[in-house]
Amino acid sequence: MSDPTTRFDPASYGSAVAALLTPPRLADLGPGAPNAAAKPLLSKFDPAADLGRPVRDRQMARACLAGLWLYHDFLDESHAISQDLPSAEGSFWHAILHRREPDAGNSKYWWRRVGAHPVFAELAQDAAALGYSGKGAGWDPFAFVDACEEHRDSGGAAEQVLKRVQVREWQLLFDWCYRRAVM
Repeated sequence: MSDPTTRFDPASYGSAVAALLTPPRLADLGPGAPNAAAKPLLSKFDPAADLGRPVRDRQMARACLAGLWLYHDFLDESHAISQDLPSAEGSFWHAILHRREPDAGNSKYWWRRVGAHPVFAELAQDAAALGYSGKGAGWDPFAFVDACEEHRDSGGAAEQVLKRVQVREWQLLFDWCYRRAVM
């Protein structure tokens, strides 16, 4: 099976988003180091105007922006947005952010607020294709938090698999938010 992360095409989200997603990044399981080169683009990014298509849902557009800040390891900026989004997607970005901080307990709190998100089914399949089996059937975000805690900064093969699964998680959530944000 091919690598599911290669199905994500940054160009399909408009030129401003594509500029922020090229070249691809493989984020740390921890907080990482903010990508200073992206900060000027992120700072001027207007989710109401820069998503390449007219926006129909401003909250989902802001969720896209929270994801873009997180993609470039600006956890504080992402947090400021995601904590003010009263949706499952806001909680989803918030949960990822706290997992990476790392604050496993806080991440799990936000995963409970997410509930069973529609991207979980595809994420479970894609994670398996990337070599992550998780626990049981379907996607278990709590088990993924635990795996990230166990393998963060280990330098091993398991850490690399988890990083790739984390990329796919980001891609699926970003796409979900984008499709609901634009007309």
